[in-house]
Amino acid sequence: MKPLRIAVVDDEPLARERLSRLLVECDCEVIAELEDTPGLLAWLRGGHRPDALFLDVQMPGGTGLEALAELSDPPPVVFITAFSDHAVRAFEAEAVDYILKPVFKDRLLKAVQRLRAHLRAPASPVDSATVQVPLPGGAGTRIAVKAGSGHLLLDLRKVTHFELEEDVIWVWSGGKRFRGPWESIVEVLEAFPAAGLMRIQRNLLLRPETVVGIRSLPGGRVAVRTAEGLELEVSRTMTPAMKEHLGLG
Repeated sequence: MKPLRIAVVDDEPLARERLSRLLVECDCEVIAELEDTPGLLAWLRGGHRPDALFLDVQMPGGTGLEALAELSDPPPVVFITAFSDHAVRAFEAEAVDYILKPVFKDRLLKAVQRLRAHLRAPASPVDSATVQVPLPGGAGTRIAVKAGSGHLLLDLRKVTHFELEEDVIWVWSGGKRFRGPWESIVEVLEAFPAAGLMRIQRNLLLRPETVVGIRSLPGGRVAVRTAEGLELEVSRTMTPAMKEHLGLG
């Protein structure tokens, strides 16, 4: 099988180097490594045409989404980003896939397979729906969680947060926790890229819409209270973002 010719665009040298190495391991040929959107636009306008772009969203000189808007006929794109809240705009821009950092080889291989299928038969608007992006706010999204010998179907809109504990993701709903089908926080973010989940601790993902109160803690941190009376501590790093989201920034 002929290797896919890929251009990698990321302003972080280590991330760019790692992604390129993983792509080679996935039977791709990296023909360019670029560090910002002006460099990408100049390279493409110079006559280069890769099979696909692996494109970071947030970069100096303009976002990856803005770079695509500048092109009348861009190559197929897979977005690579640390932020889940760009997912809806990414798929509006007809991205083939959307991967959250850190990138792992098994997830990257799926993206490469999706690219090959896309290049063989470009997807119609109906086909592109198979990406299965949940609707904003999780509308119409249900989660199958273990309950005894069977399963319960939880409405994402009734979930307050997700908690990682010893390689198990617990889904909190109704003040109770249920074992989910994932093993990492990244997998949850990838499952619900349009749900606006906020990572308030390394092991906690919060649905901010469920917050009804907030109080200050020592060390510049805060704790938030959910509608079900649960109190969750927010890391010092994420406290400014939480305050801003609640209109307290």
